Amino acid sequence: MSKPPAYWDKAKKILSRRDPVLRKIIKKYNKGFLTTRDNPFFSLCRTIIGQQISTKAADSIWLKFEKRCKKRINPHTILKLSSRNLKTAGLSRQKISYLKNIAKSFKNKFFRIKELRKMNDKEAINYITQLKGLGVWSAQMFLMFNLNRPDIFPTADIGFLRAISKNYKVSYPPSKRLLGKISKLHIGYRSVFTWYMWRSIDSGEVEY
Repeated sequence: MSKPPAYWDKAKKILSRRDPVLRKIIKKYNKGFLTTRDNPFFSLCRTIIGQQISTKAADSIWLKFEKRCKKRINPHTILKLSSRNLKTAGLSRQKISYLKNIAKSFKNKFFRIKELRKMNDKEAINYITQLKGLGVWSAQMFLMFNLNRPDIFPTADIGFLRAISKNYKVSYPPSKRLLGKISKLHIGYRSVFTWYMWRSIDSGEVEY
């Protein structure tokens, strides 16, 4: 989408008042915002490919993956492609298994996005993590990038933790106590805070 989520501008004003560190980052990257695409299957594939690797590595593998799929990222294409073909895109055996599993879940209509939209964040995370290959981090990325939920705080994300360490001038990883304080300070709009943390250490758009 070409415009920010409905809550974005309001969140920026509120968080800028609450947090002088974040206020400087918001001013620096004022034109950017959280982007999304209305394609749940695409988002989950992108999330799986991004698991436990850097954004740069994920982008590289994703381009190769798209090429293998001829830019048709859908369950039919993934199930049709051989594991050997997918492996040449740089995907591990485990990630290929996860992608195939999610493709089956969408094809068999096991994954119901309409039901998911009605759930609160906790319920939605529990629902998403029932799918093999999708843990809490993956579920949080989906809630942020596909459903545009405003209050996601992904404490298992390495880039997010590194950004907090850098911007708040603390050792890595930040202590649970500090994370608790930061979480409380930005509650209600923690997705916005998270996006700006990522942006502060990587000028590229983060997208899932």
